[in-house]
Amino acid sequence: MGSELIIVPIIFGAIFGVFYLYFSTRNKERLALIEKGADAAIFVKGKSKSYTAPIWKVLILNLSLLLMGIGLGTFIASVLEQYTTIEEAPLYVGSIFLMAGTGLFLGFNMTKNLDKE
Repeated sequence: MGSELIIVPIIFGAIFGVFYLYFSTRNKERLALIEKGADAAIFVKGKSKSYTAPIWKVLILNLSLLLMGIGLGTFIASVLEQYTTIEEAPLYVGSIFLMAGTGLFLGFNMTKNLDKE
């Protein structure tokens, strides 16, 4: 009963602590760079010289390849189940994860190629 009263403030305190440390450390680093004479323009996130693909293209590409990998994994598992004596549950789980991972790896490589163009 009383554990809920302790856990919730601990979670919020941990989240606050992470953000506080991140922003205070970033501020100290920036002040140290400015004191050493660094240009303040390095802190502004602007257009970089290298081209990056829009995020929606990357998300659609990776999501489509993930779903195709899951579908292919299910198909391969059903074919293997029909023609082999391997148990059903590990066969489906293993092939789905294998093909989904392959699809995400392929999406990663295709995203790198999108960034090069």
